[in-house]
Amino acid sequence: MHEQPGGRLGPSAAIAGAVLLFVGTYFHPMGADPNVPLAAFTEYAADRHWVASHMMQLLGIASMMAALVLLSRSMMGGPAAEWATLGMTGAVASLAVASALQAVDGVALKFMVDGWMATAEPGKAALFQAAFGVRQIEVGLASVTSLLLGLTASTYGVALLIDRRFPRWLGAFAIVGGVPTAIAGVVIARTGFSNLAMAINMPSGSLLILWMIVFGVSGWRRR
Repeated sequence: MHEQPGGRLGPSAAIAGAVLLFVGTYFHPMGADPNVPLAAFTEYAADRHWVASHMMQLLGIASMMAALVLLSRSMMGGPAAEWATLGMTGAVASLAVASALQAVDGVALKFMVDGWMATAEPGKAALFQAAFGVRQIEVGLASVTSLLLGLTASTYGVALLIDRRFPRWLGAFAIVGGVPTAIAGVVIARTGFSNLAMAINMPSGSLLILWMIVFGVSGWRRR
């Protein structure tokens, strides 16, 4: 049996973060095509839980990234220390960009679509274009967030494969979820929130959430 280093704070943060991100995503409206602004904005304006669901997503990502930073600390001095350091850098960068994404998507865009919905013509068209501009910033941030999260998970996957104190399958799991998440970021950059981008991003994101839960449970069982 592998003797996994560190305490229970990291595994607890991983599980809590994964649950928060899952619940926040569950309450995110997904009925309208996100690549059709008129339909998407109408749906977003009607959602009363928009800000709360996005703040929950942000807290989930923050907790997950904290778990990864603690994982890096536990790997220092071991054979995967350099990869763990790279992973920690990626975790911090991912949280920074994800925070900007939630500020734009979870707060700014909601203000814009609410204002657009409440305004009569002739000002309505101008507000729609303004909201569309905010949406394009969101697309850019979503692309980079997905890319960074995918690369970060893959980096930790390599570190876990090298450090024999951890189960090797845990590292492989991280790479299986991380690589398509990074690819989704590239696709979002090229096509926006297209059907192709969502077809890659949603399953790969679910894999990363599952990986964090499994990582957390594995950590608890080995204490």
